[in-house]
Amino acid sequence: MADPLSAAMKVASAGLEAQSHRMRVISQNVANSGVTGTAPGADPYTRKTISFSEVVDRQVGVSSVEVTKIGVDTSPYVLKFDPNHIAADEDGMVKFSNVNLFMEMADMRESIRNYQANMEAAKQARNMISMTLDMIGK
Repeated sequence: MADPLSAAMKVASAGLEAQSHRMRVISQNVANSGVTGTAPGADPYTRKTISFSEVVDRQVGVSSVEVTKIGVDTSPYVLKFDPNHIAADEDGMVKFSNVNLFMEMADMRESIRNYQANMEAAKQARNMISMTLDMIGK
């Protein structure tokens, strides 16, 4: 078994990395939420999803998290009537992205809180390591 403080740092680091990836995917979704197709009937931007899994690090003796897949949301696109739009089909319907901005903002808020919690855990472990080294030096 490795040092518990080092293990805590490793777990917090994995959490920070996972939440960083999650925030990047959410940011892409928000930035592209208004993107439609460029031809009649073409598909617009499709919302991306991210999946995590638990990973056991046998060297350190702890489990942490990692990104396993970045996929796409299969929910239907939003159809709106706009016959003057470049992507309108023969019926005047335009497919808009399946990104729900309220859901993305809620996901971003949760991701930020998880990121902050992991950052605080890393700070606490670093402080404990520093205090231990101070005690050894005296």
